Amino acid sequence: MLALGEREIRSSFVNCSKGEASRIKMPPGLSDDSIPWTDLDFLGWTDPGAPQRALLVVPGADGPTGIVLRRPEAMRASATRSSMCRVCLTDHAASGVSLFVAPLAGAAGRNGNSVGEYLCSDLACSLYLRGKRQPRMRLVRREETLTLTERIDRAMANLAAFTTRVAAG
Repeated sequence: MLALGEREIRSSFVNCSKGEASRIKMPPGLSDDSIPWTDLDFLGWTDPGAPQRALLVVPGADGPTGIVLRRPEAMRASATRSSMCRVCLTDHAASGVSLFVAPLAGAAGRNGNSVGEYLCSDLACSLYLRGKRQPRMRLVRREETLTLTERIDRAMANLAAFTTRVAAG
């Protein structure tokens, strides 16, 4: 992913007002340039000022698309239950995947309509794909025959489908 500045990030959000976008706290590391942009396919973070709000900025042909998400409260970890992220297809213990809900863009979102997707709770799909982060409480990782590039393409196609549903309203 190409590095983005605060102005680009704020102007990318499609499912909130400009006022709401101006109040979003930027991701940690943006101001001191410590975000590992070369390891990321999209930018995802939890708003430090509002822990129930998560944000995604996904690159696209027409520029980045930002989405505001509601995240559930943290759950206790369970080694017996497992879940799978629908973007990167990483297996996690139950608390490693959360249902994130995004209000739709435009009038539909203002009327309360939303869509949801099961994503890695820490929004670090890119790092899981590259093996730079391992799921907690998972001793065995499912092996795939796809190359890293093919897995990234699949994850980005899954994420693009979700952002398209949100942006279409």
